[in-house]
Amino acid sequence: MTKIFLVGGAVRDILLNRTPKDHDYVVVGSTPEEMLANGFKCVGKDFPVFLHPDSGDEYALARTERKSGVGYTEFTFDTSKTITIEEDLQRRDLTINSIAQDLDTGDFIDPYNGINDLENRIIRHVSGAFGEDPLRVLRTARFLARYQHLGFSVAEETIELLKEMASSGELMHLTAERVWGEIQSALKTETPTAFFELLHEVGALDFILPELDCLWGVPQVEKHHPEVDTGVHIMMALNTAKHLTTDTVTLFGVLLHDLGKGITPEDVLPQHINHEETGVPLVKDVSERLKVSTAHREFAMIFCEQHLRIHRCMEMNKKSLLNLLIRLDARRKPDRLVQFCLAAEADAKGRLGLEDKPYPQKQFLIEVAATLDGIDMKQFDFATPRGKQDAHKAKLDAVQSVIKKYQE
Repeated sequence: MTKIFLVGGAVRDILLNRTPKDHDYVVVGSTPEEMLANGFKCVGKDFPVFLHPDSGDEYALARTERKSGVGYTEFTFDTSKTITIEEDLQRRDLTINSIAQDLDTGDFIDPYNGINDLENRIIRHVSGAFGEDPLRVLRTARFLARYQHLGFSVAEETIELLKEMASSGELMHLTAERVWGEIQSALKTETPTAFFELLHEVGALDFILPELDCLWGVPQVEKHHPEVDTGVHIMMALNTAKHLTTDTVTLFGVLLHDLGKGITPEDVLPQHINHEETGVPLVKDVSERLKVSTAHREFAMIFCEQHLRIHRCMEMNKKSLLNLLIRLDARRKPDRLVQFCLAAEADAKGRLGLEDKPYPQKQFLIEVAATLDGIDMKQFDFATPRGKQDAHKAKLDAVQSVIKKYQE
């Protein structure tokens, strides 16, 4: 007899009193031929997944799986009619995702105590088969990032398994697209810092973002960074940024802005002379390796290069200030200027004891940029004859007026 069950994230969210984003179903006791005969459209490449003819929701045949190679794609599947819902749930990653709801009775099927783990706010793997898929290391970190604000933590036995998986070398088989997809999804969660901190803890961050991972333990000048540790500072800055914006481009820029500190010679520490310039090639390498979007790459590279200048903008003379705004492309992209300012504010406040310190540079730069409407800043040159500069005299006087207001 064919039975249909609601599964996965929808059930988890219902039990957490959250509105499900998607509804996925498992069909027990059917075949691909029967699904097609009932009007479903097959879309699965590796195993039969079907779209409902009316709702478009996904319906997958119950299946078991067995690892047949390396990486996260080398699996063989069994979708025979005899597969039970309990067997299907066993192949899933976490107990909180291994709960089903019978559509006929409304009863929950919970063979791996996922409901108990939800109540106790525990993220725990279902079985040893979890270790066969290296992508689950990143997925577990992402679930922690999504639910940490609700009090969730990762079970100790799961942390130990994540460490074993990280040390096995299997993470090397993850594609750039998969890794970037998980990072970008993590940046959209409530606490993205939890994603990177857990990956660092279990040794996985060294495989996917070694340029970031090496920042933990790198000292900074205590006068400017009371938290001292660079990795801690990056997490503090990212946490601050998340409270200022949900834009993943900005958050990515904050995440990578201090990569140059990871290659500072030991005899120079705790100073990091010209780390903003030395970090730019690293940001470029990371962006190209992960195949991030052009918007993410360009923002992160410019912010890495310019973040100290943004901090010092109120100390600049008119020429240096306009050169900074030209580099930030402030007149053509005012919205992006705001995001640069927010990223800089997060960097400034992401320091121990400075979380509530005002950051007037943000409003200062925005006000200066607003006075430049009508000037083609790329063609503006302070070395041009005085007559050409006079054409912009009113605008430049307005800039000087803003500077004076903030320096008084």
